Amino acid sequence: MSRLGLLGRGLKSLASFFACFRLFAFCFRLVALALALTALLCFLPACVGGGAVAFVIAGSTSVQPYVEVLAEEYAVLRPDIMIDVQGGGSTAGITAVESGTADVGMSSRNLKETEQHLWSVEIAKDGLAIIVHPGNPVGDLTLEQLRGIYTADISNWSQLGGPNARIHVIAREEGSGTRSAFEDMVMGGRRIDPRAIVQDSNGSVRQLVADDMYSIGFISLGLVGIGQSPVKALWIGGVEASQENVNNGSYSLFRSFLFIARNEPVGPIKQFIDYIQSPDGQQLLAEEGLVPGG
Repeated sequence: MSRLGLLGRGLKSLASFFACFRLFAFCFRLVALALALTALLCFLPACVGGGAVAFVIAGSTSVQPYVEVLAEEYAVLRPDIMIDVQGGGSTAGITAVESGTADVGMSSRNLKETEQHLWSVEIAKDGLAIIVHPGNPVGDLTLEQLRGIYTADISNWSQLGGPNARIHVIAREEGSGTRSAFEDMVMGGRRIDPRAIVQDSNGSVRQLVADDMYSIGFISLGLVGIGQSPVKALWIGGVEASQENVNNGSYSLFRSFLFIARNEPVGPIKQFIDYIQSPDGQQLLAEEGLVPGG
């Protein structure tokens, strides 16, 4: 082959090399752009099919059923926004917000000093109901008596004017906002008896009490009337556990239901919170047994 032919073949090979290099560089830029967009989306509510927006709310099992109702109602108004409501407990919800695995946390306890850097808003107030089986004749306890039950200083219903039977004490698990609120409002620094039966949700506490004549537990006031088997909410210090008495302050056992976030929400998340704080949202919570928030 002539030198001219060899030169031509070499030039063609060189041109092919540069063409492949340009294609490789273009593909590299596309991959880099895709990775950058993926990283950006990690900090935004997720987009799902049809252009809808989805975000996660996780935490307190006390708050969860009310937020599920709100989310269902909101879906009618805004079908383009999908809200995934999950439980796990107040502390788990706060941790999920801090780690970025949830957009909003639900808490039925106040923020601790180490959590004060987080944004929070009260969406409602809830009474803490002390419940027993409907067949239990005891109907009213003082805070001192209630504390005595949970420290095991009082262990038999006969000490409270009830039947001669051992009190079966039921409590929530460590990390639960309901337990934390109970400890703050009732225990006065005393420890709950470690022999107490521990349950991981309001629903399971309620069911155990409904099935056991000699048990006692504490749950969200709004959940007392929910369920097939009835339970009885005790009066505390001569005051009925009712929404009205929580509202007027005469019933002392109540706590705030909070939404928690790393930063003040914007966009679709803020729009949902605005709905909750609107007259319609607050009326819905009131109908479910809560007291409108601040």
